Amino acid sequence: MTYFGFLLRFLFIPILIFLAIALWDNRQGRQINGFRNGKAVWIAIAVHVFLAVAYTTPWDNYLVATGVWYYNPNLVTGIVIGYVPIEEYTFFIVETILAGLWWWFLARRFYPLGERACIGNFMPNKRLIYLSASMIALVWLVFTCLFFLGHVKWTYLSIILFWALPVIFIQVLFGADILWHHRKLVFWAIIVPGTYLSLTDIVALQATTWSISTTQTTGVLFFKILPLEEATFFFVTNMMITFGITLLLSEESHQRFEEARNRLLPRQC
Repeated sequence: MTYFGFLLRFLFIPILIFLAIALWDNRQGRQINGFRNGKAVWIAIAVHVFLAVAYTTPWDNYLVATGVWYYNPNLVTGIVIGYVPIEEYTFFIVETILAGLWWWFLARRFYPLGERACIGNFMPNKRLIYLSASMIALVWLVFTCLFFLGHVKWTYLSIILFWALPVIFIQVLFGADILWHHRKLVFWAIIVPGTYLSLTDIVALQATTWSISTTQTTGVLFFKILPLEEATFFFVTNMMITFGITLLLSEESHQRFEEARNRLLPRQC
């Protein structure tokens, strides 16, 4: 199976389905209670596509250059930017779009307009924010040490967390309590695409569309083929996207941002 064949089967088709649902929901006037709607959602997805490509490109080029993962040259177009085939850059984009459309699908059903406002009795929780941020910082420190000083088998797992956790740290430092407030939405927005992409990865590995280094991974395999590191990658990337879109569109976030801006900027006469 070619890389673009994989993308077509497992990402483009679901995107078209959820895009059709999103457009149908728009025609029906279905809105999200407690979040920005309409154009704001499209902008949030577009922003995350840009960030995904910009932030992931150097990291993924390093992985291919050092042989952490490698692609089958017979199953790609041969168009390479840096060390990475054009199909991989396409994957950054379409994974983000799929995750964003899935979030939108869920949000419209978990928080339909007309029900109790989901910002109703929300109280900021600095204790939760600082505790969550501290735990993430500690995990990042551990895996950073493993990446630079640990055995080679920790390479892939440690570099995933070394790369992803700084983003998640910033997200929870701003709004861990907001994310917890919307935990049902956040949970399902992460768990479903994370599981789905992990299972589709098994198909790609079996088809040798891409392969993972056995020396730079822990050797923990699901279903005797899916490396722990690959599943971790799909879950943390969907976590980054879900956290980002939730915080960017949440009314609580906008209230918090306005309050911070009013404290920092002098009042105008």
